Amino acid sequence: MTVTLGPAEAPALTLAGQPVPAVRRRFRTRPGLLAAGGYLILLAVAAVLPTALAPGDPLAADPLAVLTAPSAEHWFGTDHLGRDVWTRVVHGAAHSLTIGVAATAIAVTGGVLLGLLAGLAHRVADEALSRSFDALSAFPLLLLALLLITVAGPGTVSLIVAIGIATLPHHARVVRGQTLLVRRAAYVEQAVTYGLSRHRLVLRHVLPNVVGPVPVLAVIGLGEAILAAAGLSFLGMGPQPPSPEWGSMLSEGRNYLQVAWWISMLPGVAVTATVVALTVVGRHWQARFDGRSR
Repeated sequence: MTVTLGPAEAPALTLAGQPVPAVRRRFRTRPGLLAAGGYLILLAVAAVLPTALAPGDPLAADPLAVLTAPSAEHWFGTDHLGRDVWTRVVHGAAHSLTIGVAATAIAVTGGVLLGLLAGLAHRVADEALSRSFDALSAFPLLLLALLLITVAGPGTVSLIVAIGIATLPHHARVVRGQTLLVRRAAYVEQAVTYGLSRHRLVLRHVLPNVVGPVPVLAVIGLGEAILAAAGLSFLGMGPQPPSPEWGSMLSEGRNYLQVAWWISMLPGVAVTATVVALTVVGRHWQARFDGRSR
């Protein structure tokens, strides 16, 4: 006997291989992930096309609007020079993200190379590199970056390099651990018996299987780099005024907290929201990656 399903009994349309109701339930049960993703999209727009959100000049001062409270004309008020706080925060997203992305790129590139070298090197070299990673990891991120900036001098480039070097050991240790696992895998040993050269073995078999968790760590590390950049800029070690960088704005507004709290509030909220959003997305990605690995 053949049973024919009616329209009401037909299976739901699928989206990415999953029933639509299941997809909808997933989105409903993860509002934090949706909010984080939406904020990051808005942040990307602010970094790439800030005039779409704030068409004004972030450096334009208005002596007649000094320390103006939030209003319809100035959504988040003005600072001690009459500059619109909203405009400066939106245009400052490009500065903060550039520093964070550049520092993370240095950390990831250096971490992959050094971690791969340590995992493939002989025992003495591996031990030396591993102890170096442990020694650098023993220092708090801000303290190590501050020491490096003290040697190199303040500035945007020094800030990027210092944060990149300070966060490099974490990536290197993860890559080293992955390399030690991969080099003992059966397919790698089989490739060695077939006479595959060391160079081709690393590029074709080891490296692709080692860098799997690196993008996840990079997303989470980007939030840490932005937070560190804001903290060091607050201390005067990063971009100097009148640059609309979030940490620099926090530093400028600290002397007016009692009379104009809004000067520091919005940059602080921007830094906090960015770090939280990147952490939420990174942790979600990490959970999916760990599930696939298992």
